[in-house]
Amino acid sequence: MKPGKFDATVLTIGFAFLYLPIVILVIYSFNESKLVTVWGGFSLKWYGALWQNQGLLDAAWVTIRVGLLSATLGTVLGTLAALALVRYGRFPGRVLFSGMVYAPLVMPEVITGLSLLLLFVAVGLDRGMLTLTLAHITFTMCYVAIVVQSRLLTFDRSLEEAALDLGCPPVKTFFRITLPLIMPAVVSGWMLAFTLSLDDLVISSFTTGPGATTLPIKIYSQVRLGVTPEINAVCTILIGIVTIGVIIASITTKQRELQRLRDEHVAATQA
Repeated sequence: MKPGKFDATVLTIGFAFLYLPIVILVIYSFNESKLVTVWGGFSLKWYGALWQNQGLLDAAWVTIRVGLLSATLGTVLGTLAALALVRYGRFPGRVLFSGMVYAPLVMPEVITGLSLLLLFVAVGLDRGMLTLTLAHITFTMCYVAIVVQSRLLTFDRSLEEAALDLGCPPVKTFFRITLPLIMPAVVSGWMLAFTLSLDDLVISSFTTGPGATTLPIKIYSQVRLGVTPEINAVCTILIGIVTIGVIIASITTKQRELQRLRDEHVAATQA
């Protein structure tokens, strides 16, 4: 077998191993039969039944709220952390600060969840939406920091320096020059943080409380008793939401990049 054909075969097998189970799950969400392993014909009745399952709907709403809040706040904190690590050089406590930022990347989720649980108990916080959101911010901001930091390391600071030389204040320079240029990385970090928040099970199980059951926890508790068609339906909806979000983010990022290239071309032409 030629090297090119071998590489294509390995890639095909790898992608099939990763994505074929997801395709099967989506297909069987339209199954008429109540048995998830027996195909009984095409039907949308389980999507209708899903809207009658108040437990799954409440868990989905909690998951979306926590995901939006944690991704947004985690993106803000992660971006600020990346700026501090890239722009301020070797400040006192840099090693400790960077270690604290990146610790959730290498720390087992069980240890992270247990540590956060002990912290919340020590400060007297009752487990619920607040503790769940704080926990998700803790482990999502480090991913945002890595994505934004990689963009800042290749960032051309001459534009910032030109704005500062022309009298633009540092804060205004950041919002008018720096932030628009690193926005693709910020958006990518937000999408990654939102996806990780939607998917988290281990840390959420340690930090959640009454009235704050997330969808992964709800699905896990029901799967132990057997997979139901409603679970296939809600998982398909989540896959659709994430896919649409990724497509929109990709299109937006591409348009911003094209607009930036056009602006640079116009500026170079006028110069």
